[in-house]
Amino acid sequence: MGLLGGIMGNASEVNIKDVNKEYANILAENETIEKSYKLIRDMFIFTNKRLILVDKQGVTGKKIEYHSIPYKSITHFSIETAGHFDLDAELKIWISGTSAPIEKQFNKSLNIYELQSVLATYILR
Repeated sequence: MGLLGGIMGNASEVNIKDVNKEYANILAENETIEKSYKLIRDMFIFTNKRLILVDKQGVTGKKIEYHSIPYKSITHFSIETAGHFDLDAELKIWISGTSAPIEKQFNKSLNIYELQSVLATYILR
């Protein structure tokens, strides 16, 4: 991904095996990681049961917040593809009970349609 991409707010896909090793202790029984994306130190992890937002805080990143969002709580979402001049793809997710969406940006190399497919698969169950 590169530091500049991270500073600009872009996220890139991460190897699932690495994420499984690091985050196995927060997964429920029979829960599996489907996709994972990293933004500098923060992560967002799509499992077969929920979306997990990982926010590493402070200078050392030792303090970590895990925000778990069951797919059934997601009311709707949108994607915006990258263009010729706009190099970022964008994902917005609305959670029941909140008016402002969670917004994430991805670099152009990410297949935003695949990400949309993962969300749609679990939300539409």
